[in-house]
Amino acid sequence: MQQNHTEILLQQTISPQLSVNLSKIRTIAEGSSDLLVNEFVLSGLPAALLCCEGMLSTSTMTELILKPITAIRLECPTAANVFAFIRNHQLYSIDRAEASTYADLFRFLNSGFAVLVLDGADSALVFGIQGYDKRSVSEPSGEDNVMGAKDGFIEVVRVNMSLLRRRMKTPQLKLELFVKGSKSQTDLCLCYMADRVPKSLIAQIKARLDEMELESILSSGYLQPFLENRRGCLFDTVGTTQRPDVLCAKLLEGRVGLLIDGTPFALVIPKLFCESFQTMDDYCYRPAYATLVRWIKYAAFLVAVLLPALYVAIALHHPELLNRTLLLILADAEENAPISLTAEAIGVLLVYEIIREAGLRLPKAVGGAVSIVAGLIIGDAAVASGLISTPMLTVTAIAVIAGFVVPDLAQSITLLRLAFLLIAGFWGLFGISLLGAAVLFNLCAGESFGFPITAPIAPLYKKGFRDTLTRVSFRKMQSGSFTVEEYHE
Repeated sequence: MQQNHTEILLQQTISPQLSVNLSKIRTIAEGSSDLLVNEFVLSGLPAALLCCEGMLSTSTMTELILKPITAIRLECPTAANVFAFIRNHQLYSIDRAEASTYADLFRFLNSGFAVLVLDGADSALVFGIQGYDKRSVSEPSGEDNVMGAKDGFIEVVRVNMSLLRRRMKTPQLKLELFVKGSKSQTDLCLCYMADRVPKSLIAQIKARLDEMELESILSSGYLQPFLENRRGCLFDTVGTTQRPDVLCAKLLEGRVGLLIDGTPFALVIPKLFCESFQTMDDYCYRPAYATLVRWIKYAAFLVAVLLPALYVAIALHHPELLNRTLLLILADAEENAPISLTAEAIGVLLVYEIIREAGLRLPKAVGGAVSIVAGLIIGDAAVASGLISTPMLTVTAIAVIAGFVVPDLAQSITLLRLAFLLIAGFWGLFGISLLGAAVLFNLCAGESFGFPITAPIAPLYKKGFRDTLTRVSFRKMQSGSFTVEEYHE
């Protein structure tokens, strides 16, 4: 009942009576300790300056607002005259707005604005003097590079917007700020190049965001399901990045970026499958070397997904494919193993996932110890005791390390590796072929807002091959602009 009463109050318009306003504001806040109400007299009229403790700079508030506003002296003071004087003759803050309802007032208040409420005025003036603590701009933790920029997005959306504007000074870069989440009131920023992005893509994204009814948005994972393909594609159709330079490159190709306040990850819409094998360093290397590295990544993806399954399938169902030496080594290694080859492979992979998760969630000081214990003690002891064969441990280790080469596809690789391993244990190479065809069909059917994620390979688009299987020089890439709109179905 109390919650319903609060929701009703939030939708009401601000009253001209200061005492009524303060009473309702305190009722909505319900005694929250971080709400600060400073009552004073402004040019003979009762007034109050509201702020949220810890969300703004007290020194800025004192110098730019409190001192100038208390010095205002008008001959015929009324609420309209005082507000008109402040709007036309006083600056106070570059970021200024007005709140007409209590919902707007609390959204500004909890975003680090100072709110001025005046007796006789049916609205409130707000001044942006945010001064909350934030992490400084630093190198992104998940997208390391050798020759690229070292700055990455942080948790404050306005700082992230400035990182994009520093790189793209053209007025064609549009940054649209809006609020989503009924409880969290999270700031979102839609980023796009007005002369590159398809207008229909912007309209569809906005429609998807308007359809969702989330109470809070605390990370990019809250929004991603609403923007992805609903058919259940095995691979992501919405990309993420921590790097401003990567997002700028995507915007130039006609993509749309979505910045979320509170998270250092930006969403990129749409995402193509081939982009998981591209990094910013590829465009700093010579084209021949960059092409070699890219092919190594494609090979590493196949090794990470298929190597354990191929080992199990050949060992159990197709030993004739091995030469005599390899067959004898395998038979000797597996002779004393207490469990089946398939169960052994699945067990090793699950143990690896447990170790990886433990090292990821534990504090950094302890995470290194987990790796040492797992690699030197558990691995060596398991082989020495005969629980795990040496070839199986080697094959699993190679597959796991190969998966590190393509971190964007880590989740898909983990699931597909287990799926291929299970079917290989039952049906051998025939089962691998069937599941491979199903995965390929699923990949080709994947699309994001009408953009096939397998482009430019399917459908075939020759111009897109300049930066897919190979990486041509910038002299060739500069001949004509390219946008993903050409891939639209």
